[in-house]
Amino acid sequence: MRVIVNGITGKMGQITASLVESGFASSVFAAGVSPDVAVEEGHRYRSFSSVKEEADVVVDFSFHAGVKDLLDYCLLHSLPVVVATTGHTQQELDLITAASKHIPVFRSANMSIGVAVLADLAKKAASAFPDADIEIVETHHNRKVDVPSGTALLLADSIKTARPESSYNIGRPENGKRTKQEIGIHSVRLGDVVGIHEILISTGSETITLKHEAHSRTLFAEGALRAASFLIGKGPELYSMKDMIV
Repeated sequence: MRVIVNGITGKMGQITASLVESGFASSVFAAGVSPDVAVEEGHRYRSFSSVKEEADVVVDFSFHAGVKDLLDYCLLHSLPVVVATTGHTQQELDLITAASKHIPVFRSANMSIGVAVLADLAKKAASAFPDADIEIVETHHNRKVDVPSGTALLLADSIKTARPESSYNIGRPENGKRTKQEIGIHSVRLGDVVGIHEILISTGSETITLKHEAHSRTLFAEGALRAASFLIGKGPELYSMKDMIV
């Protein structure tokens, strides 16, 4: 599996490239792309227009604003793509959806298989306890920009499939009693925390706590490369983690 890593100069791009070069998931490094590449050498380029190598899939750990150039390249070369970047605008999400009509696209707000399992468990718990209060607390390093995290929203969306009438109360910024169906989402930023997501489900007489903690950013790169392998041979469609864990 020949892989192009988009966003290769970023922290996650570097981790992913290192895993590919080690042969993880039978991967082979084809090229890396980032506008911050200092010198175009060693199969590393500043833009997709410079890439000459052939590949089987693109793994994207870049910045959401560059999604159009990414998708244009993948569409031109009929390449599957794993979109592991977060923070997309609705317009950018629409571009991703449109591209999935023509090529296989894998998108997840969190590339951890463990988080996908957590989302499924949260959905089942919310269904089993329809009257319970539900709160999500996410903790990340102090450099993280988006609030709440894409993973917290992924978890809330999974719960919402069991409670379609739910609304999200992000940060609970004002005084007032919580509504019956709200899902509270709270963000904590400190130190160098990789990522902790906790879901509390309480009926008043009992509480279920579901928690996932990422110990290393490597797990996200591993998940992205497993997703890349999953896409090989698939038809055009928008895939997610739940398609891999079925």
